[in-house]
Amino acid sequence: MGDITPKLADLTDQVLFGDVWEREGLSPRDRSPVTVTALIALYCSDQLGFHLRLALENGLTRTELCEAITHLAFCAGWPNAMGAAARLKAVLDAVQD
Repeated sequence: MGDITPKLADLTDQVLFGDVWEREGLSPRDRSPVTVTALIALYCSDQLGFHLRLALENGLTRTELCEAITHLAFCAGWPNAMGAAARLKAVLDAVQD
């Protein structure tokens, strides 16, 4: 992304992941489900795969992510949850390979 929008890439690296994600108020493990939930609810599927992988790296389990998606079907809409489930399956399949 840096070759197309260098300032956006810089802000992503320095501010979002360098400052916001490192603040003491929430651990990265706590920030991951907040972010994943917001992305699912807003149907922002382009960023969802990255953040599902990051959530796994930050210590969330497959079961926790599956339960969150199931719960969100009733709060954020069935199509959003179905899309998120498909994205999670792809992420989990890639991790197992």
